[in-house]
Amino acid sequence: MTQKTGNIGVTTENIFPIIKKFLYSDHEIFLRELVSNAVDASQKLKTLAISGEFNGEADNLKVQVILDKENKTLTIRDNGIGMTAEEVEKYINQIAFSSAGDFLDKYKNAENAIIGHFGLGFYSSFMVSEKVEILTKSFKENSKAVKWECNGDPEYSLTEAEKEDRGTDVILHIDEESAEFLEKHRIQELLSRYCKFLPVEIAFGKKTTWKDGKEEETGEDNIINNPKPLWKQKPADLTEDEYKNFYRELYPSNFEEPLFNIHLNVDYPFNLTGVLYFPKIKSNLDINRNKIQLYCNQVFVTDSVEGIVPEFLTLLHGVIDSPDIPLNVSRSYLQSDSNVKKISGHITKKVADRLAEIFKDNRDEFQKKWDDLKMFIVYGMISDEKFYERAEKFALLKNTDNEYFTFEEYKTKIEANQKDKNNHLIYLYATNTEDQYSYIKAAKNKEYDVLLLDGQLDMHFINTLESKFGECRFVRVDSDIIENLIKKEEKIESVLSEKEQENVKWVFQGIIPEEKSYWVTSDSMSENDMPVIITRDEFMRRMKDMSAMGGGTGFYRDLPDDYKVVVNTNHPLIVDLSSKIEKKTMSKRLEIDSQLEEIKKEKTELDNKLKDFKTEDEKPLEDKNRLEELENKLSTLEEDKIGIYKGFGKNQKIVSQLFDLALLSNNLLKGESLSNFVSRSVELLKK
Repeated sequence: MTQKTGNIGVTTENIFPIIKKFLYSDHEIFLRELVSNAVDASQKLKTLAISGEFNGEADNLKVQVILDKENKTLTIRDNGIGMTAEEVEKYINQIAFSSAGDFLDKYKNAENAIIGHFGLGFYSSFMVSEKVEILTKSFKENSKAVKWECNGDPEYSLTEAEKEDRGTDVILHIDEESAEFLEKHRIQELLSRYCKFLPVEIAFGKKTTWKDGKEEETGEDNIINNPKPLWKQKPADLTEDEYKNFYRELYPSNFEEPLFNIHLNVDYPFNLTGVLYFPKIKSNLDINRNKIQLYCNQVFVTDSVEGIVPEFLTLLHGVIDSPDIPLNVSRSYLQSDSNVKKISGHITKKVADRLAEIFKDNRDEFQKKWDDLKMFIVYGMISDEKFYERAEKFALLKNTDNEYFTFEEYKTKIEANQKDKNNHLIYLYATNTEDQYSYIKAAKNKEYDVLLLDGQLDMHFINTLESKFGECRFVRVDSDIIENLIKKEEKIESVLSEKEQENVKWVFQGIIPEEKSYWVTSDSMSENDMPVIITRDEFMRRMKDMSAMGGGTGFYRDLPDDYKVVVNTNHPLIVDLSSKIEKKTMSKRLEIDSQLEEIKKEKTELDNKLKDFKTEDEKPLEDKNRLEELENKLSTLEEDKIGIYKGFGKNQKIVSQLFDLALLSNNLLKGESLSNFVSRSVELLKK
C-alpha cells in the first residue's frame, strides 16, 4: 500500500461541537473516551468469538494506558478487534459515523454491551494533543497493519505499517497547554474516576513494592478497575457483607456503614442497573449531596446528579448505570432527556417501595434507624408529591418520650384530648427537650403529648403536614402558655382585678431594657404554673427558622427575636407582689389620681360645652386650646403613673428574680445578667 493523503470528511454541522469544544466541558474527558473506545474494540472481539465469527483467543483481553513523559506521549493500547485501512477510512475519517453504531445494528442482541454511540469520542484526543497517531491491525486473516496520522487539522496520512498483534494503539503527542496529562498521578486519578468499573481490565504501569527502603516495580500489571462491579451481578448471589465491601470501594474515605441498600435491576421499559445506599444523614445536606455516581455501560458519566434525579435522592449514595443515559452530552441535556426522567421516576418508586418493605417486615429495626433516615424521608416528602403519597404510610412521628407513631397512629392517640374549642387538632411539639423542659412538663401535666421535631427540615415539614392533615395546627410548646396553646371553653378566672393586672404588667415592664424585644402581658393560669413565663410567637419564630434555612424571605430573617413575658396573675407570688404594689405606691398614686380626677372633671365639662357647636369652626379657639392642654396633662400624668410602677419594679429584687428565672428556663440568661442573677439569689437566700 502506498502512502495516502486526503481530507477528513467533515461538515460544518458535525464538526462544530469539536471546533468550539462544547462537546465536553472538561478536556480530561478525552481519556474516558479513548479508553472506552478501546474497551469497545475488546467487547466487539468477544462478541464475534461467541458468534463464531472469530476463532482465535479472546479471553486475555486488556487495555493498556502507557505514559512516556520523556517523549511527551500517552498511548491507549488494546488487543481487540482492530481496523483495516478501509475501516479507518470509514470510521476515523468520516466524523460522527460511528463503528459502534454499525456494530450495534448487527449485534444488538449480543450480551456484551458496546459503549460508544456517537463516533465523536476519538476526536476528543485533539483537545489535548498536537498530533495523534493510530497504529492498528484488524483481527481478520491476512490483514495488514496501517498507521494513521493527523496534526489536528482536516489533513491526514494513512500508510502501511508493521504491527505483529491485532488491536489498536492510539498515540497522543500531548501539547504544551495540556502538560498535566503527562503526570502519572493525574492519569491515575482520571482512570480511577472514569474507568474504575469498565468491563475489560485496564492496566496502567506495573504494581510496585517497597524493597530496601525504596519503591520498586514488579512485573505484574497494575489493574486499576473492577471489571465485574457488584451492580452487574444478580442480587440473589450477593451477601450483605459484599454490599458493604462495595460501599467501601465506592467511598474509601467514608468510615460509616450505610443503613441499607436497594439493588436496581430493570430491563423494561428501559435498561437500568445499580445499587443505592442509604447513608446516615444528620444535618449537613451539602456534604452528603451528589454522591450518586451515574454510569453508562460501566463508563462514568457524572457524580453531579442534582437536577437529573429528584433533589432528595441526591442524599443517597451509590451507582446508577443505564445505556439509555446519553454519555457525551451536557448535563442540561440530561435533565431534559425523556429516558432520564423515566428513570428518575422509577428510582423514586423503588426507594419508596424498599422503605415500605423494611417498615412492614421489621418495624422495630426501622424505628431504630429512623433518626438517621428521617432527614432523607422528610426531604422527599416536602419536595416530591408522589413520594409523599407513598411515604405517608411508613413515615414516623417521634414524641419526647422516644415513642414512634405513624401519622394515623398519632392522630388516634391525641384526638380525644388535644382538640381546641374550634375542633382543630393541635399537635404540640418541642425542638429541644432540655431547653423546653418546663413547657413540656406543663403540657404533660394536662395529659397532652408533645412531639420532638428537632430536625433541620422540620419547620418546612410542619407546613407540609398542616396542609395535608386538614383541620389541625402544629404549635411549639413554648409559643404561649399551655392554656392558650389548646384553648378550651373553660377559662380560669384571675384573682386580681383588671386594674391590678395592668399595674403588675407595668411593674415587670420596668425591669426590661428598652433595646430588648420583650413585651409584657398577663394571663390567669393555675396557681401551680410558673409565676412568669416567656414565650415566642409560633408564626414569627417559624418564619425566622425557615428563613435561616433559606426557605423564607430576608424580611423575617432580619427581624429581631420577639418574646412575650406572661405574668401569671393567679400565682401566690404575683398576688403577694400586687398587694405590695398597692401599699408601696399608694401615696404617689393618690397624688396623681387626685390631679387626674380634677383634670378629667374639667375636660368632661369642656367636652360637653363644645358639643353644642355644630361645626369645628364655630368652637371657640380658647376652649379648643384648653382642651388640647388638658389632654396633654392627662397623658403626662398617666405616663408619670406608669413610671411609678416601673420604678417600683426596678427596686424590687423579687421582680428581677422572677423575670430572670423565666429567662433562665429558656436559656436566655447570659453574661452579666446571669452573674447578677446568681449574686441576687445568694442575697435572697440569706434573708
